[in-house]
Amino acid sequence: MTVQTIPNNAPTNAPSDLVAWVDEVAALTQPERIEWVTGSDEERAAITQLMVDQGSLIPLNPELRPGSYLARSTPSDVARVESRTFICSTSPEDAGPTNNWADPAEMKQTLHGLFDGSMRGRTLYVIPFSMGPLGSPISRLGVEITDSPYVVLNMRIMTRMGSSALQEIADGQPWVKAVHSVGYPLVDAAGTPRDDVAWPANDEKYITHFPESHEIWSFGSGYGGNALLGKKCFALRIASVLSREEGTMAEHMLILKITRDADGRVFYLAAAFPSACGKTNLAMLQPTIPGYTVETIGDDIAWMRPGEDGRLYAINPEAGFFGVAPGTSAKTNPIALAALDHDVIFTNVALTDDGDVWWEGLTKQAPDHLIDWTGQDWTPESGTPAAHPNSRFTVAAEQAATIAPNWDDPAGVPLDIILFGGRRASNVPLISESYDWEHGVFMGATVSSEQTAAAEGSVGALRRDPFAMLPFCGYNMADYWAHWLEMGRTLGDKAPKVFQVNWFRKDADGGFLWPGFGDNIRPLEWALRRVMGEVESRDGISGHLPLPEDLNLEGLDLDDATVEAIFHLDPDAWSTEADLTEEYFAQFGDKVPPRLHHQLETLRERINAAR
Repeated sequence: MTVQTIPNNAPTNAPSDLVAWVDEVAALTQPERIEWVTGSDEERAAITQLMVDQGSLIPLNPELRPGSYLARSTPSDVARVESRTFICSTSPEDAGPTNNWADPAEMKQTLHGLFDGSMRGRTLYVIPFSMGPLGSPISRLGVEITDSPYVVLNMRIMTRMGSSALQEIADGQPWVKAVHSVGYPLVDAAGTPRDDVAWPANDEKYITHFPESHEIWSFGSGYGGNALLGKKCFALRIASVLSREEGTMAEHMLILKITRDADGRVFYLAAAFPSACGKTNLAMLQPTIPGYTVETIGDDIAWMRPGEDGRLYAINPEAGFFGVAPGTSAKTNPIALAALDHDVIFTNVALTDDGDVWWEGLTKQAPDHLIDWTGQDWTPESGTPAAHPNSRFTVAAEQAATIAPNWDDPAGVPLDIILFGGRRASNVPLISESYDWEHGVFMGATVSSEQTAAAEGSVGALRRDPFAMLPFCGYNMADYWAHWLEMGRTLGDKAPKVFQVNWFRKDADGGFLWPGFGDNIRPLEWALRRVMGEVESRDGISGHLPLPEDLNLEGLDLDDATVEAIFHLDPDAWSTEADLTEEYFAQFGDKVPPRLHHQLETLRERINAAR
């Protein structure tokens, strides 16, 4: 089949290097047409209608869920595919033992074969976008090329995309290249057409990152972070590489604004939590004690840069929330639920008979009949989930009632606290403050969740997720730890205080000791008072601990024994944990910063002193 040259249709202000790159990708992928995305309302309406006409989007009941739609993926394309996610650095050592490494030259050859003609019969969309507020010194720009209108609509919610971002590129700002194809051409190499499907995808999938050239190439998946390349691929994997080069930070962290009503003092907190550890609930925290107003800056990712005053300033680089639907309810997260009242793209949730959505956990009792996420009739007797466990909603951040008025301030917000958390049934207390920045880095490097059921594996085994960045760090994790230590030297005494929390400690019967949810403001209050120097602490194995009288437990039904259990530190159990940490560090060889080995030795000294 002869490759036809098609009009680029580039806007007049598109710089020549960008136009040349689009032409290069188009020559490889051979689309039917090229469309440069502007971000206009008219464009959104046209693409939405196109997908509705194609059967790719189902309009929801406009009275119950105005402006909202449901998409259904194929069963083989429902989540991030970490096994098919690669860091293509020149040296495998630069990727490290926790990433899948691939030789960049060999991967480019493989990708060239996959992308050759992958967009035949389709529209190639060019999406200029900004991660972070336009004009912010902390923001970065990118351009995603995709053949998926679903990606266009989601990127419109999740980023600042379109003509304004293109103008910044035209003004000379650097930008990251990102190429995506669902891998389902509508015309084969011989020119024979085939019908489209509601969710095009390919069984062969590659999500690849090239740290040296700051490129992203993704093939075969139309779902989530595999296809919305501004999210994990750019905002964490490539941005972590850029941050190391620039002396900044790109982290898998929510950002919270807490105002103390009594004196109007405002605090900002960034928190890293692995999956299933209550991250979204904390991002939209509703305090159960008076005196504090909590607002959301971001729910998932934080980009941070030292400011002129020496403090660490953070932005939320995203413009929307891409949240997990199952488990979201009026009880667990009323703020998130209320944000979904209108203008939402739902993916893989169930459809009710009156044209609304439903998922497990939304209500105590399931409806008598649904259309499940695969498009089949469903009843409570079906024995399968009505919504996929990883079903999602995409919604603008500004629709959350807790969103702070300054959430998109280009200057960012100055951080007072960095928080680490994991799901630990034992050992880790409700809250500890690090002894210093280096100890805080050690806390982050050893974040883990404890497996408590045989179905998860060995009971008591630790599932490591350092800084909640295990799947998202774009280079060697040990070098990433070294970068954190270097940032501490840069920030000096202006660095945020570091704390570790654990909402998930259990008693002997397997019940949670701490109520969690809105009551999590209570240990955070102690952390804020520590920042202000208003309370003392006692030293423990894990770090500085609250004095009993300084933790606000008013109104809680917790006896002294329960409170003691929440903070109990068993030297023998901690000694075992120290040994496991040493084994964990060993996989990184001599890349582990000596200061972290020193922190491990210091931990053992505290353990021995506690015996």
